[in-house]
Amino acid sequence: MIDDEGFLCDFEARRIALEAWSHRSHVRMAYLYLRRHPFDEAVKKVRAGIQAFNAHHRIPDELERGYHETLTIAWLRVIAATIASQGPGENSEDFCNRQPHLLQRTLLRLFYSRGRMMTWEAKRAFVEPDLLPLPAAIDPPSTAG
Repeated sequence: MIDDEGFLCDFEARRIALEAWSHRSHVRMAYLYLRRHPFDEAVKKVRAGIQAFNAHHRIPDELERGYHETLTIAWLRVIAATIASQGPGENSEDFCNRQPHLLQRTLLRLFYSRGRMMTWEAKRAFVEPDLLPLPAAIDPPSTAG
């Protein structure tokens, strides 16, 4: 398994093959940016990184494909809250192994109905959930320091 620095470097350079880009990869990438940057800055880096990755791999911008703002922000809020409440772990792999709930792609169904999430409005701009409130956007403990 590639270490965190190598993984993030490969992501930023778009050297990760599309078939290797899994949900776990998304969680690792989000974790790494959240550990290195304040929440709002992490959001910008994740957004830009996913959009660049998608453009590099020519992923079409469709309702159920491509970058989705609400999915991204919601996942970042859940991951940041998990880091803050459960601790960061030794690295992104350790964190993923200790937080298996984050590896369930369907986790956001606790917060959002499909009708709320799968809209062009939610794809283009963050919308609050309609089932349960998300954790607040917080800055988890950073590695800087």
